[in-house]
Amino acid sequence: MINISKFRSETQRAARMEERYTGILEEMSKLILENMPKADYSSLFNDFVESEFFLIDGDSLLVTCVCEKSLKPGQSLHFFYLVERYLLDVISKGGHFAIVFFKDAEYAYFRVPGLLTLRTALIMHLQKNTAIDVWTEFSGCLSEEWSITLSQSCPYFLIIADEGLNDQQTHLFNFLVIQSWAAKVNIALFSGQTSDIIRLYAYFMQSSYSKQLFFKQFEREIMIDYKTLIQQLEKYRDLDLTTLFGDLTFNNMVEKACETMSLLRQLWPEGSDIRRALCVTSCSLFLEMYHSFLENREKKASKKMSKVKQEQGRCLTLKDVEDFCKLHCLSVVFHLHLPLSQRACSRFVTSDWTKDLKTVFKMKQWCEYFILSNVHMIEFWSLDLLHLSDFSDEPLLKNIAFYYENENAEGLDLNVGDVIMKEYVHLWDTVSKLVGKFEVGNSFPLRTTECHFLKKTPSPVKETSQKKMPNLGFIPMSCALVDEFTGDILKDLPFLKSDDPIVSSLVKHKEFDELVHWHSHRPLSDDYDRTKANFNEYTRDPRYLRSVQKYHVFQRFYGNSLESVSSKLIITQGAKLKKDCSKSKSTKTRETKADIIARENKKRLIAKEEQREEQKWNTLSSSIEKEMKSNLSSGMQKLEEFLKSCKSNSVKVQAEKVGLMVCLTAWKKHCRVEGETKDFSIAVDMMKRIHSLLDKHSELLQEADRKLIARCLVCLGFDELANSLYPTQDEAGDIKMKKRDKYSVGIGPVRFQLQYMGHHLIREERKDPDPRVQDFIPDTWQRELLDVVDNNESAVIVAPTSSGKTYASYYCMEKVLKESDEGVVVYVSPTKALVNQVAATVQNRYTKILPAGQVVCGVFTRDYRHDALNCQVLVTVPACFEILLLAPHRQSWVKRIRYVIFDEVHCLGGEIGAEIWEHLLVTIRCPFLALSATISNPQHLTEWLQSVKRYWKQVDSAMGKRTFSKRNSASRGSHHEDQGQARQSYQVRLVIYGERYNDLEKHICFVRQDDVCFDHFHPCAALTIDHIEKYGFPSDLAFSPRESIQLYDAMLQVWKSWPQAQNLCPENFTHLKNKIVIKKLDARKYEESLKEEFTNWIKNGNEKQARMVLQKLRPDFHDYSGRMLDFFPQLVEKLREMDKLPALFFLFKLSSVEGCAENACDFLEVKEEKKRPPKADKEAHVMANRLRKVKKSLEKQQKIGDGKYQKPSRRLDQSIMSEAERDYLLRSLEKNLEIPQDCTYADRKAIDDESLQMVFSRVNNQRKGDTLKQLARRGIGFHHSSMSAKEKQLVEILFRKGFIRVVTATGTLALGVNMPCKSVVFAQNSIYLDALNFRQMAGRAGRRGQDLLGDVYFFDIPLPKIEKLIKSKVPELRGQFPLSISLILRLMLLASKADDPEDGKAKALSVLRHSLLSFKRPRVTDMLKLYFLYSLQFLVKEGHIDQEGNPTGFAGLVSHLHYHEPSNLVFVSFLVRGLFHNLCQPTHEGSKYFSEDIMEKLVLVLANLFGRKYIPAKFQDANVKFYQSKVFLDDLPEDFSEALLEYNTQVTEDFAAFLRIVSRLADMKQEYQLPLSKIEFTGKEHEDSPLVSHLMSYREGRTAVSPFVCLSGNFDVDLLRPGVSDNVVLNTIGINHTQAPVLWPHRFDSRGRKLPLNAYALDFYKHGSLVGLEQDNRIHQGEAYHLLKDFYLTIKSISVSLRELCENEEDNVVLAFEQLSESFREKFEKV
Repeated sequence: MINISKFRSETQRAARMEERYTGILEEMSKLILENMPKADYSSLFNDFVESEFFLIDGDSLLVTCVCEKSLKPGQSLHFFYLVERYLLDVISKGGHFAIVFFKDAEYAYFRVPGLLTLRTALIMHLQKNTAIDVWTEFSGCLSEEWSITLSQSCPYFLIIADEGLNDQQTHLFNFLVIQSWAAKVNIALFSGQTSDIIRLYAYFMQSSYSKQLFFKQFEREIMIDYKTLIQQLEKYRDLDLTTLFGDLTFNNMVEKACETMSLLRQLWPEGSDIRRALCVTSCSLFLEMYHSFLENREKKASKKMSKVKQEQGRCLTLKDVEDFCKLHCLSVVFHLHLPLSQRACSRFVTSDWTKDLKTVFKMKQWCEYFILSNVHMIEFWSLDLLHLSDFSDEPLLKNIAFYYENENAEGLDLNVGDVIMKEYVHLWDTVSKLVGKFEVGNSFPLRTTECHFLKKTPSPVKETSQKKMPNLGFIPMSCALVDEFTGDILKDLPFLKSDDPIVSSLVKHKEFDELVHWHSHRPLSDDYDRTKANFNEYTRDPRYLRSVQKYHVFQRFYGNSLESVSSKLIITQGAKLKKDCSKSKSTKTRETKADIIARENKKRLIAKEEQREEQKWNTLSSSIEKEMKSNLSSGMQKLEEFLKSCKSNSVKVQAEKVGLMVCLTAWKKHCRVEGETKDFSIAVDMMKRIHSLLDKHSELLQEADRKLIARCLVCLGFDELANSLYPTQDEAGDIKMKKRDKYSVGIGPVRFQLQYMGHHLIREERKDPDPRVQDFIPDTWQRELLDVVDNNESAVIVAPTSSGKTYASYYCMEKVLKESDEGVVVYVSPTKALVNQVAATVQNRYTKILPAGQVVCGVFTRDYRHDALNCQVLVTVPACFEILLLAPHRQSWVKRIRYVIFDEVHCLGGEIGAEIWEHLLVTIRCPFLALSATISNPQHLTEWLQSVKRYWKQVDSAMGKRTFSKRNSASRGSHHEDQGQARQSYQVRLVIYGERYNDLEKHICFVRQDDVCFDHFHPCAALTIDHIEKYGFPSDLAFSPRESIQLYDAMLQVWKSWPQAQNLCPENFTHLKNKIVIKKLDARKYEESLKEEFTNWIKNGNEKQARMVLQKLRPDFHDYSGRMLDFFPQLVEKLREMDKLPALFFLFKLSSVEGCAENACDFLEVKEEKKRPPKADKEAHVMANRLRKVKKSLEKQQKIGDGKYQKPSRRLDQSIMSEAERDYLLRSLEKNLEIPQDCTYADRKAIDDESLQMVFSRVNNQRKGDTLKQLARRGIGFHHSSMSAKEKQLVEILFRKGFIRVVTATGTLALGVNMPCKSVVFAQNSIYLDALNFRQMAGRAGRRGQDLLGDVYFFDIPLPKIEKLIKSKVPELRGQFPLSISLILRLMLLASKADDPEDGKAKALSVLRHSLLSFKRPRVTDMLKLYFLYSLQFLVKEGHIDQEGNPTGFAGLVSHLHYHEPSNLVFVSFLVRGLFHNLCQPTHEGSKYFSEDIMEKLVLVLANLFGRKYIPAKFQDANVKFYQSKVFLDDLPEDFSEALLEYNTQVTEDFAAFLRIVSRLADMKQEYQLPLSKIEFTGKEHEDSPLVSHLMSYREGRTAVSPFVCLSGNFDVDLLRPGVSDNVVLNTIGINHTQAPVLWPHRFDSRGRKLPLNAYALDFYKHGSLVGLEQDNRIHQGEAYHLLKDFYLTIKSISVSLRELCENEEDNVVLAFEQLSESFREKFEKV
């Protein structure tokens, strides 16, 4: 690691020059620092491993790696290893990036020329030895070329360091940050990055309009200061060169370097390895320069004798320097000939170089820089750059110098070996030949002077002894689960003996005195028990029962808003069905008298139905026909509505014919009036009627009907089609032809259908009903799903959004409900919003008479539950279902589960809770349905799940008859379970359906002349020639029919002589030619043929034409320099004008979601205000006052009327008059205040007032209730994760009903929430807007049954991002690290305490064996087994389990807080040590109250454990005033801090021992390669050199550390250091310190800077204000609400747990936590 403070001190001179700056440097720094705490700490790549194109600043990468604590100066190979390991990590996580090195950035290193050489070598290495895209052609970040490149490549973010090695470099980084924001490029920081198996987390600072405006306002000052800084650094460089090289300028030195290399080329014409060439040229150039340096000093000596004599005492002689160069040459020979395995065993000398070497090093490093940076100047010379990364090894040089200065000088004379000797002599001879000015000494002896290069120190060699390391071995365990999971590797592992101190110390520790009355073994209530129960089934209180009734009424109303399906009464018929199934075939075929009667009755019913429909049509036909004639559009809408509800085909034919006749008349009339410009919408309506008649009712058509259709076709100009339907003789004559031309559409019938009625084309649908489905006729793939359920099979179902895959879920529920009253279906949903929707749908769909205490549907989320364990359909989230599955005492309920439905199963690859999905899938024993619209590797997922099912089949088989007989003799519930299990199939089917019901068309929005404009975005515009050549057309890149026509036309225009033009002409295409009814499938075949032909163009060498086609299809995009979201209201207005509402607008910042909705509302209010008459407000005020008086008068009359004495007639007249006046005033006031229709997006007819008020009343006391009601009245809503369930439901219900038609939302609506719309708008770019989320969100466009076309709009999304979204494949699901200490403890609890221990053990074993990460990867499986064993050792040592695997101590409390590992483990450690008892002392003896100071200290401790939110390290430099909050969290109190250090030390020691054991799994072949370039540093170890053997014989203690890292003196003993970097551990074992259960009080970034914790929890406890947290702590109120809610739930959970564990009512800790829980609740509920 470089000494930054030393580097800074050397640059202080430059700081004095800064008064010449304009002051913008400080302003830039201030802006960046102020934005740091607002940075999101999130994954740079989305949940499902697919990344944006982004940039990495090369100098930031260099600085970050150079400052790595484990790196020693001058060790280049270790540095390159760090760089490559980081880049490989980014690439393996899906990173798509380029690295940029600016030329001006080089100036920042001139004070440390060693880094100049390193930077030059890094650029050359990345360019020559890797496939990474490296950009070096830009002078600086403010250059015009750079701006152009940014606008063309559109990187989403730039990874950069927040601080340089000196102030000047920090300024350069700041310039780059400010310029990137100005170019709408976001910033990700190197500081604070962490990584896991599939994600890389970083602080992410988004570009915003205010940041872009800053650059525009101060652009001139920024330019001036940038030039001033570069000029200053250039002068600084020249000053440094003059000190060392005298009169030689920078360019002179370049010439000298080139001369030296030219000489070497003459000596070595055959070429060379870069290490040899750099060694001899830099040494020779350096010796010449040092010779000149000494000559210059001697010249000055004559002028200033006395001063020079003093200086000469501190200066090395030329002979000293020659000796130093010889040592360097020898070290380079070691690089060349010794493999890394041998070099990694080198002893590490800790002595520093003497001060006399400072000038030598500096001069030599300059020479290396000049040589390396000008290597490219020597032409036609073969220079091998493969091992450029190994050009410097200062620790090795120290090792050699130490030997010659000390050991050799004391008489130890060791031979270097023949091979090394020969190479060394060759190098030194070459140096001698290259030095022309003077004679260089002989190659031997190496040391000719007595000058010491190393300082004398007491212990110059680093100790690598293992004495500090704990004993290597596992504690023996005697447990069946352990043996079964790890048995195959146990024999190869070291185990501790029973008399080992570690094992003998496991005898129960004496507990803290205050804990003697604690029952730590007592089973705790679980999260289910503690979750708020909405209803208590045992209460008979009338008010309570009314609230239950009210809830069920609302749920049915909510469910009805989601789908208009009538409720179905379910009757249990399991036994009857079984009997029916046993009937013989002969009885089935014989028709009984009852069957005949039933058939006749059915005929009579159908006849009656026909009669009713006929009467209905007779009644409505005249009004519909009249409407069509007056307004064709609205009339057609009414006709469509009638046809949807009509059940008689013959009546439908009549209605269609009437519609066709009206269209024909309207078309003729239109053509006569309009002349040449024709409105094709009438012709489209006509063709729709023809399609319907010919496709759906052809068997009912008479000859006259066919003749009518033929007439219509002739009228449209489709003569050939008309003749094919009803042949007629052509009537000749010019007049007739002119008439036809007048009415003709002017294009062919195929082109007309594809271009103008593409989304109306009839879909391929089966016509044969399925008896299992009453509401619709299912498609073939849907029938397969029904078969899956009927056969009790499992299935992975991948089908587009709105395709109907969810129907299988409800069919499954219905099946289980019918089978028995005991079976349970669990519906697992990823979000609470979806849970609420599904529960409402189930309650609306099904009713069933059940035994007392049982219900059809229950819900279980972390916030609330009702009827969860006494229902037949449980709707829940993954974490809550996992609680039930892994709870030992819930297993009897678990056995009742018949089916589990996993909705949005692709969350298996998500960031939060992904491992829980894995646990569920491998723990359930029943069949399942796994649904998703977006999985790219479903085969892999299905194979994995099939392997799990095979396991369960073996388990069930092994349990055998004994288990079966046990179950039969058990309770009734168990009996039913056995029937379900007996019928279960272990088959997992994969069902894939790729066709969307609706077409999707994309549009791009831009601002031109302050107006929002739209342009159609053809899918081909997203593609490039290279992409098609490599990958073809993406499988899910579908065209609408008109887009196929556009592609054909573009191809024809570009290539006039295109050979296939005729064959692919729409009118000639085989599947389209002469078809009156073109279907969707026909259009799809045409699309596929065009794609195939276009691909052939590229394959056959017609790339030029293909490129022109793609260019032609690109939209006319105009970038807008202002803030696009300012035009959000105009965008919504435009969509309303185009009839594209209802619409969902996706944004990704909570503030933007709410802000845009409110801006759209303000826009409408201003619009209304402008339209409102001037006196309207005054009139409303007068009427309101008058109404108030009338109401008071009526109330007074009512009171008088209730008295004893009254004169009825007069008072009655007065009362009637007052009531009439009140009603008149109410009507007038309502009319006055009524919102004009064009000033609201709400559809008032969509919902009645009573229902609207019911929905509104539910949010009266909610945080955003008033805002949502105000917006809803304008037809606007917003939806995001920080809203309460009731707030979300308001928006969902009113949007589904059609009252709200504009909703702004975050990605919460992407996951399955049922809110289809006409249009989807992407109104904000984000890292979360990726290929997967794009498909999920875009899939909402197009309501099935209402819209045949869905529209997707891109607003303020860069064009390259749009292209990427459209063409990118959905990323593959990957497994995560599946185990944690807490999970393993929970599995041990399950295995030992389950109701059925054998079943519990089988489930625990399934979780351990079946991780997606280890599927088909045996090495990973072995690593997980070892981690499992390590976790057991930890749990045994901490006293949570014994050596038999049984839970002990506070195991229940640890597992209960499993969400918060490792804080849960640390908390229990504090509790056991008695720290909380020491802290929680009441105000006086006998009191139950604790002072505020105690409460704040308790919150401080809990915030350090459970409220850890970090702030970037650099923010501590900001000079910011805080008003309410302290912002930075204080450290733990001293006693807690000491206890934590002790805990961490013990865990670190054990984990280091574990890493040494697991290191045997490493792939050592890979460990000796650089990770990315795969350059090997292997070879045969040198045994013929006694010197090498002496210097490199330190093999002990280097088993778990990477050999590259060993070069900097890092050994196994360093694994005990706090916060050791993950880069230290062997790369291929797949495990690092992130898996160790340590909780370091401070976290440091890679540069050693402390990342402070945000004190949001403690600050809120003190001031109780969300506004204060937003203002000072820089946390958005919505996010703060979420964080505080989680923190409060943790306090509450701990409080309840402690009360359950402690029998002493007066225990201070319990009382203190209860006081804190109540106090925090009160504060929290106020916000």
